[in-house]
Amino acid sequence: MVLVVSEEVRAAIDARRPVVALESTIIAHGLPRPRNQQVALELEDAVRQEGAVPATIAVLDGRPRIGLDKEQLERIANEDGIRKLGHRDLSQAVAAGVSGATTVSATAQLAALAGVRVFATGGLGGVHREWTVTQDESADLGLLARTRITVVCAGVKSILDVPATLQRLETLGVAVAGYRTDQFPGFYLSDSGHPVDWTLQSPEQAADVMRAQDALGAAESALIVANPVPEEQQLDPGLHARVLADALRALEEQGITGQAVTPFLLDFLVRHTDGASLDANLAAVRGNVRLAARIAAAWTRG
Repeated sequence: MVLVVSEEVRAAIDARRPVVALESTIIAHGLPRPRNQQVALELEDAVRQEGAVPATIAVLDGRPRIGLDKEQLERIANEDGIRKLGHRDLSQAVAAGVSGATTVSATAQLAALAGVRVFATGGLGGVHREWTVTQDESADLGLLARTRITVVCAGVKSILDVPATLQRLETLGVAVAGYRTDQFPGFYLSDSGHPVDWTLQSPEQAADVMRAQDALGAAESALIVANPVPEEQQLDPGLHARVLADALRALEEQGITGQAVTPFLLDFLVRHTDGASLDANLAAVRGNVRLAARIAAAWTRG
């Protein structure tokens, strides 16, 4: 089998102990060195503090790995030429023997294949602005429509079309619930301004929904647990609105399109908020990791 599951993760799965999948794109492409490696270790430690086993996922030398040791984590954080892999890239990466960091879609797919049910990330991809012109939509959405995994996130990135993304998730049949909120979070912001239909108040309630998904025997699809960044740690909403408006104008003026749009906008926000957007991003990820570990623990107790 091409999938390589670490001994620690395999032992936890076999013993039905809690495991949390973590993506590697934030390590290789989302943060500057050496902060990226420090954050990677911090997130794994946060999972352990909650009594769960971290399973950071990446592809190394053509082998998809579920759970990385220290040396492998260092490679993802520091090695030049680490590719960014969505789920559509996995077969080609395996065949070519390359190394890459996994996005939400690739991480979710590999985690599910390994038997890991809970996944923590920052924010999902979604429907891009000007969709009617560009037809640009993240592969995350389609993958989650056919993958039985619980994703704890801070909503979708606020640079996207949030209401269109929520509508698309509804169309695809992906379950969405706010965690202790009836508003969908906006990644950097606690509240995107758009409601959700369902609210979960505890990790145990999330685990109950996961069990109900299985009991119903319905189509394999994800549960999105939308966990807002704490208000005191969110990006100032006024600053966010001003900088995002400036970023969108710059995008149009420079004629940037396609895959270059998201990296440009995220970098613009970091630079023009003096790093405050990155701080809010990391605060969201930390909270999501802790909540995911608690949900995984509640799930394995059932």
